Amino acid sequence: MNLQNLTRETFAPGGLLSRMVEEFTPREGQTDMAVAVARTIEDGGVLVVEAGTGIGKTFSYLVPALLSGTRVLLSTATKTLQDQLFGRDLPRLMKALGLPVRTALLKGRGSYLCLHRLAVARQDSDPSDRMLGRTLAKIEAWAQLTRSGDLAELPGLDERSPAIAVVTSTRDNCLGSQCPEFRDCHVNQARREALAADVVVINHHLFFADLAIRESGMAELLPSVQTVIFDEAHQLNETGVQFLGQQLTTGQLLDFARDLLFHGLQHARGLQDWQTLAFDAEHAARDLRLVVGQASPGAKLRWVGAAPDQVDESAWHGALGALQAACARVMLALDTVSAIAPDLMRLRERASVFIERLAFFSDDCASESVRWLDVGVQLRLVESPLDIANAVQTRLIKSTAADASQRAWIFTSATLGADAQLRWFTEPCGLADAEILKIDSPFNYAEQATLYVPRHLPRPSDPGHSAQVAEFVARAASVIGGRTLVLTTTLRALQAVSEALQRHFAESRSLEILVQGQQPKRELMQRFRQGDQGDRQGCILVASASFWEGVDVPGDALQMVVIDKLPFAPPTDPLVEARSRRLVAAGRSVFKDYALPEAAIALKQGAGRLIRRESDRGILVVCDTRLALMGYGKKLLSALPSMRQISSEEELTEVLQALTRPSTRDQCSF
Repeated sequence: MNLQNLTRETFAPGGLLSRMVEEFTPREGQTDMAVAVARTIEDGGVLVVEAGTGIGKTFSYLVPALLSGTRVLLSTATKTLQDQLFGRDLPRLMKALGLPVRTALLKGRGSYLCLHRLAVARQDSDPSDRMLGRTLAKIEAWAQLTRSGDLAELPGLDERSPAIAVVTSTRDNCLGSQCPEFRDCHVNQARREALAADVVVINHHLFFADLAIRESGMAELLPSVQTVIFDEAHQLNETGVQFLGQQLTTGQLLDFARDLLFHGLQHARGLQDWQTLAFDAEHAARDLRLVVGQASPGAKLRWVGAAPDQVDESAWHGALGALQAACARVMLALDTVSAIAPDLMRLRERASVFIERLAFFSDDCASESVRWLDVGVQLRLVESPLDIANAVQTRLIKSTAADASQRAWIFTSATLGADAQLRWFTEPCGLADAEILKIDSPFNYAEQATLYVPRHLPRPSDPGHSAQVAEFVARAASVIGGRTLVLTTTLRALQAVSEALQRHFAESRSLEILVQGQQPKRELMQRFRQGDQGDRQGCILVASASFWEGVDVPGDALQMVVIDKLPFAPPTDPLVEARSRRLVAAGRSVFKDYALPEAAIALKQGAGRLIRRESDRGILVVCDTRLALMGYGKKLLSALPSMRQISSEEELTEVLQALTRPSTRDQCSF
């Protein structure tokens, strides 16, 4: 039996999945996707699938991939989904299908405990920093027990903890085969397991980091893989451009200066003036930051000439030159002592890389690339390609490997475009010739969801818009007892809306206001899912950025999603500007061909947080009158699921009260 027929039989009513997976329900769309994946695995080629929420796309690609017996590389956008696939979905399906498949989980080195760095931290930690000391003690105790070294396994470790940077390695400071802990290295162990596995689960960041610098061990792995699957593929282009260019941060240079002082004194005290060398390198890095001045935190400065915008050209190049000279002096000093210890050899290599990167950023930007300066406490110098199309075509799809023509490439996500050809995704990813499959969500959105645009609110450009949004949310969320996710398009709006809501509920405390950044994301989501159970009050979660996608809150813990304004990309962003210039040069419309599709995809992602199961009910509120009043609003609406639309406050009141449990139903009028 060929793979397509075997896959169809497995998904059929009464088939293996129906018998072996308790919660499995046969769905036509899920089967169609699975058969298309099976056909691509058999024939080779490229398949792009937009599978609406609720299709069950994970089973649709995993089942034919496992049944095929081919070696599979599976990449996701987030570590959370990585852990879910490896720890839950794959074991469950392998058991159901009765397949003895070897699986491996491979993350970037920053996810694994570095035993050498932990040993260094014992000597180098500041005794006055008690919180760091307690965290390091917890990590040391766990280090005696862990097999994988994956820090995600350590209970209670805040992903924002400064201890993580202390006990993990980077490409800069890893000693490689010269490390005294090389034999027991968790990163190398994970790579060895990946090379021996039938199915390897990675993430997009790791994939593109390896494509760019061949650093993760994937260079050995990819040639032997017959099936490559990218889930959450909508993030592929933006992830890829981060790694396929060049970057340098003043933070890296400061870390280098600190490591230079520590290892110089530890291994070669008295052989060089390590304090002066480290001070000069640190001082030069800080001078480069000072040249930029007091630009707004988080600003991205265009860099189309010899220096970034708003930065004096002479001062900028003088600071770059001084930094190059400081690194060159360090390298000369290390030349005389690097053979003494692996740490010193690695420092010399790092100095050489910094000199090359500084020379690179002293030269002109490459064609078909864009350069900018990220300004924060530190500086990040960035040059990036405009998209990943060329890299995908030349380095992946048209690989020179002998079996490249038979390799199957599958790209899937719930949101990949607003048109039949999914051009928003396929064009920048170089996949214009791919087979396209669109499968609609099985959810009955007309029955399950309502869309409301409050027309009484001011335009988003109005200074009082965020305050009005907060007032609306406070009244509406009070009716349903919280259960509300507010998604903002900017951090400024996040702050304004959350502060207004906190003031509103300060006295009554009837609802708890959760705010992105005030707690780890994992803790925020755990509290939000608890809702108003028992004696716990309901919640309003105000968030931005990463919360627009990947947030899954089924049931009545989430019944209202509020989006503050249409998510148009900021036109002053250097990458957006460069892409816009390219469209203009090609005679295309920036708004129609770029700005509008980008907004449509982001809006669809945010709206997708609302309905996650067949039994969910809820309301989507978009606090931007342009969606209802502007001509392009129809284009954006067409990208959303077919929800019932309401336009009056009376209808809103009815919907909210219908969502409310009878015991807590409140009277409310808008």
